Amino acid sequence: MADEIEKSRTALPGGDTIFGKIIRKEIPATLIHEDDQASSFPDIAAQAPTHFLVVPKKPISQLSQAEDCDAALLGHLMLVAKKCAAQMGLTNGYRVVVNDGPEGAQSVYHIHLHVL
Repeated sequence: MADEIEKSRTALPGGDTIFGKIIRKEIPATLIHEDDQASSFPDIAAQAPTHFLVVPKKPISQLSQAEDCDAALLGHLMLVAKKCAAQMGLTNGYRVVVNDGPEGAQSVYHIHLHVL
């Protein structure tokens, strides 16, 4: 977690992100789930034995920047997290985390759910 906090101190919103490149298939990733609204794949900086991300295809920079019109998409991300958690064998529970801004340890400015 210390690495993520350090990265968040220098991360800046705006521009393209690694998640955008994964969504556009410019960077390979092992997909757990993909549909027309979201993708899910393992976190390369895993903080738990099972740690994956759920990322919307729409580039919302952070939760605090989401708008009312994003409500259905945000709900969809939660449902994808639930489905992927079951698929990954997390039957006894899991955490869903959203980091927001530098004080919230956000290191990539494309909203995403961490599922651990």
